[in-house]
Amino acid sequence: MTDAVIVDAVRTPTGKGKEGGALSSVHAVDLLASALQGLVSRTGIDPAIVEDFMVGCVSQAGEQSATPGRQAWLAAGYPVHVPSVSIERKCGSGQQALEFAVQGIRAGVYDVVVAGGIESMSRVPMGSARMGADPHGPSVAARFPGLVPQGVAAELVADKWGFSRRQLDEYSARSHELAAAAADGGGFDAEISAVALPDGSTVTADETIRRGTTADRLAELKAVFATDGNRAAHPHIDWKITAGNASQITDGAGAVLVTSAEKARELGLRPRARVVASAVVGDDPTLMLTGPIPATAKVLDRAGMTIDQIDAVEINEAFAPVPLAWSAEFPDLPVSRLNPRGGAIALGHPLGASGIRLMTTLINHLEQTGGRYGLQSMCEAGGMANATIIEILS
Repeated sequence: MTDAVIVDAVRTPTGKGKEGGALSSVHAVDLLASALQGLVSRTGIDPAIVEDFMVGCVSQAGEQSATPGRQAWLAAGYPVHVPSVSIERKCGSGQQALEFAVQGIRAGVYDVVVAGGIESMSRVPMGSARMGADPHGPSVAARFPGLVPQGVAAELVADKWGFSRRQLDEYSARSHELAAAAADGGGFDAEISAVALPDGSTVTADETIRRGTTADRLAELKAVFATDGNRAAHPHIDWKITAGNASQITDGAGAVLVTSAEKARELGLRPRARVVASAVVGDDPTLMLTGPIPATAKVLDRAGMTIDQIDAVEINEAFAPVPLAWSAEFPDLPVSRLNPRGGAIALGHPLGASGIRLMTTLINHLEQTGGRYGLQSMCEAGGMANATIIEILS
């Protein structure tokens, strides 16, 4: 089977996903185009050789409704013969775009693919594509009468694993501390592609990191899902999820160049990583956020590896209980290897772009610390998860 290699990966900075956020003045298409241009500029490839642009995007409405990858490709000024496709697997959309690109390379369908992700949550609000409709339907509701929103699912996960509010807040403070240390030490410099704003200024760094965050300060925040209705429906829950121990709503985009190993050699490109194995699973749709646990077990089995062989793991910090529950199920991995540069609690969660952001950060961390193998997994709405193992080559 043909080896699929990652030649390079870039991401934009993350901006707060609200009016006045650092990237909120940039059209979603132009935000993705900026990441794409950063990738092409860094690799020096001729964009005409790209055979497809696969883009993860969750809210395919408004500015993200017209196959945003196609629009971004055109906005970047690249040849019109290159197509694009939008991929929606909830929070794992960007990771799935990358995995589809890898699968296409391995199958011999492509030699050169760009995988990307976009979510401008300040301009295309989360849930806008639903248009107020019920996304489940009566049959699903009848089969799973306990379905809950993600925030309540996070409470159920915390309850099942017995995590205290203090544990969630301490983990969240750690995320900000690690992200701040990486940013201040230049750890993110190699992965961020600056974004030019319409006013002529430039955004070069993540806006979302809160330096000096402590568990004591986070303890002052109220549990956001402890409404009267939720309390009545779940009287056993000791409500713990706050704005401080959940991921931040953000704007962001990213792009990854994937080729066959043979094509990389032909083009004189030096690959940074090889994709060792990938997996995707379905899991309990009520708990919803536990998918990374079976996905990790599946991808490790496919790779013929054990968790202690992994030098760094990125488990998307949708809510603090997600990586904590994962860690509890894989105790052989030192906690220091889990999200070593912080995660979505500090860096934000631009839905469709998060899978690309995690992979970009994972590659850079492994290279800068001398690690060899990395694992990435993301929980996804509906009770799904992707998992990918990479090996550093550079």
